[in-house]
Amino acid sequence: MNSPQTAAPAPGEDSAHVPLPGTGPTPVATACDLELVIPAYNEEQRLAPTVLALADHLRGMPLTAALRVVDNGSSDRTAECVDRLAASGIPITVTGCSRRGKGAAVSRGMVSTSARWVGFCDADLATPATAIDDAVALLRDGWQVVIGSRRCTGARIPVRQPALRRLGGAGFRLATRRFSGPVKDTQCGFKFFEAGAARRVFADVTTTGFAFDLEVIARARALGLSLTEFPVVWSDQEGSSFRPFTDGRRVAGELWRLHRTMHRLPPRVVHHAPSAPSARAIGEAG
Repeated sequence: MNSPQTAAPAPGEDSAHVPLPGTGPTPVATACDLELVIPAYNEEQRLAPTVLALADHLRGMPLTAALRVVDNGSSDRTAECVDRLAASGIPITVTGCSRRGKGAAVSRGMVSTSARWVGFCDADLATPATAIDDAVALLRDGWQVVIGSRRCTGARIPVRQPALRRLGGAGFRLATRRFSGPVKDTQCGFKFFEAGAARRVFADVTTTGFAFDLEVIARARALGLSLTEFPVVWSDQEGSSFRPFTDGRRVAGELWRLHRTMHRLPPRVVHHAPSAPSARAIGEAG
């Protein structure tokens, strides 16, 4: 397993890791240990390999697991594709979400889970299923929010995004530092939660587009949840629907609304980072 890494605060900035791990609520009765949510919009072509890879890996893990595809108003045969995968050995369900946007689809799955832990990953499976092992290990250690990161020491990116996307990402990180705090990578689509923490965070998430991950992290920090990043292997996949030029104005609008929303939240209580034996500061990935 990759070494878990806690996010180190920038100079003059408090830590995002609050309070000590294991202090959050855990549901009394759960349907399974882990439910993995996959938001999908017209993913008929890419969904089957992703679901089969996830199911194959989950079958070998020492826990009970389920997969849930949240169909975000697809006009293709995404839902039918999931029905054909029901014999994969892992329970698979489909939940409809008429409200458009990946953030809306993920939120729908998160607030309604009955598992002990819940996570989400993208339909293109840019991060391999094996990374679930690291996420679950950190959840077992008591972390409430566990974030896959492409920018931690130990992370690898075999296939990088085009230069224009990388440039846009750097600008996005610079513009959103006040929300992300010490978290290095807000946009990797591989995040896991203690279920009670997930319900607290996602119950109020309003962003549905590109910036929804940022709101999730901002709300987790504002709620004082224990949060850590861990390094993943991530490869850029063809088929991304994000267009830097045409979608830039929409993202700017999301950030403005997020600024107004988070500004109204009560001031966050400052805590020290948990003193876990394995915790160490994040460095930039080489």
